[in-house]
Amino acid sequence: MKKIGFLSFGHWTPSPQSQVRTASDALLQSIELAVAAEELGADGAYFRVHHFARQLGSPFPLLAAVGARTKRIEIGTAVIDMRYENPMYMAEDAGAADLIAGGRLQLGISRGSPEQVMDGWRYFGYAPPEGMTDADMARRHTEVFLELLRGEGFARPNPRPMFPNPPGLLRVEPYSEGLRERIWWGAGTNATAEWAAKLGMNMQSSTLKIDESGRPFHVQQAEQIRIFREAWKAAGHTREPRVSVSRSIFALVDDRDRAYFGRGNESEDTIGFLGDNARAIFGRSYAAEPDALIEQLKQDEAIAEADTLLLTVPNQLGVDYNAHVIAAILKHVAPGLGWR
Repeated sequence: MKKIGFLSFGHWTPSPQSQVRTASDALLQSIELAVAAEELGADGAYFRVHHFARQLGSPFPLLAAVGARTKRIEIGTAVIDMRYENPMYMAEDAGAADLIAGGRLQLGISRGSPEQVMDGWRYFGYAPPEGMTDADMARRHTEVFLELLRGEGFARPNPRPMFPNPPGLLRVEPYSEGLRERIWWGAGTNATAEWAAKLGMNMQSSTLKIDESGRPFHVQQAEQIRIFREAWKAAGHTREPRVSVSRSIFALVDDRDRAYFGRGNESEDTIGFLGDNARAIFGRSYAAEPDALIEQLKQDEAIAEADTLLLTVPNQLGVDYNAHVIAAILKHVAPGLGWR
């Protein structure tokens, strides 16, 4: 059985064709979609974080709100760009959101992808120290964040505090037990998958990765997952790691589905280049009648390797339609693949 959740980028646009025209629409509809997904029996509500964009940019108020409105569903990100983050403040926000949600946070973090502005993290007050790249800075922020989530005291208390302190050095509060094991790294390469495993993070792999062999996307992604698991085992971690992959999958079960996604225009992998001119491979989308879709998905090696599947949803089509998209997969596709 696989865990099946949705992943929303939270786009909004003032276009009259969009059901999500303002930032308020995007945030409130994200909460409503998480509630609807829980009622449908989905396992996760995940949100992408982009800065300087008409998308979901500040995750923790949204995660806390979703946590307060739901009871069972996992709540996560895929991913938070760690180049922009203050690890101390992030540990406070993450701890608070996780406590509100009752320990259901699943935080996906990463070095990030090309953004809307050049070196956007500089506007947030961050710059790599001399000799480090922005990717190095992201990994350093991550290491500090992970250390804080251990819950160990490190700050010397004031001998004349305003309020009584517990004995010893103080830690960042609020602290949420177990959150450290629910941190995921969004790996774009085999090497970063291996690095994440060594640090004891779960792994997220999206619909793109650096092209390292020229083979089909799902084959390269499956290899990445195996490399991650081998590195995890070699590191000697005692718990089982989790791995998620993201996919655009649409079961064509009514005329709306066929009108939106029935043309098959994205049924092949594509090649592109990221901001640093790295050659990247982008995974195909899936859209077909349920029986055909089941047969196509059986051939996807990376989905077979992963334990969690995140369905990327077209959030600008509104809550009702996106709930329909999720329900169609859960009802018409997942059982035929043994996912339910």
